[in-house]
Amino acid sequence: MKRYDTLKTNKIPTHPEMLRKQTAIHEAGHAAAIYLGNKQKQLPPVFFQIIIKDVVHEGQWPCRTHHSAPDTMACFAKVEGGRLIHTLPSSLAEAARRLPPSERNAYRAAFEADIVNFLAGPLAEAKYVALCDGEIFNPRLVNLDALHFYGGAADVALAKEYIDCLPLEPREKEQKLGELFLAAHHFINQRSHWQAIIALADFILNTGKKTIACEEIIGVLDAQAA
Repeated sequence: MKRYDTLKTNKIPTHPEMLRKQTAIHEAGHAAAIYLGNKQKQLPPVFFQIIIKDVVHEGQWPCRTHHSAPDTMACFAKVEGGRLIHTLPSSLAEAARRLPPSERNAYRAAFEADIVNFLAGPLAEAKYVALCDGEIFNPRLVNLDALHFYGGAADVALAKEYIDCLPLEPREKEQKLGELFLAAHHFINQRSHWQAIIALADFILNTGKKTIACEEIIGVLDAQAA
């Protein structure tokens, strides 16, 4: 899950540390949803890890795609793995028909959980920015279309790829995506989940490692739930 975005001028971080923090919050949002969200839904555990790369790029931010800034060091981080559905079917209905009846509901739940987990990353970043700016964070002000301001362009594109597999009319697909967006928003807004996201983001920033293993991520998240 890579973080890409196109930011309005007034959303560009003025300091590299702010950019690092936003990126860490974004990836922590993905990771918390993958582990805590899937666990809450009684879905099977999946392998994932967080890759961190600190680099100096002359004249541009390493984890931005359309904006430049003075020569400085910033952080590129991404969640690797974490999907319950490894290969998208051409049709969810057709894929479900090939499964035993007892597994069909679980497959649909896993399908929808992946979408929620994609959206949790940019929503976490959006909440962090809103809190820093003293603004209200709700799904009317920060809607699905606004997520590309918070590194969510690739995440929303993935969510739409999943939705396109559903045997629904365009309006029904839009409605389903809206429901899953609200589910991701609700997940981020739960106090215990937000505390876990903040703790994991701090760990990402301070660990000094290039790869944070799945077990370490789970340890940080579980410590907040204890």
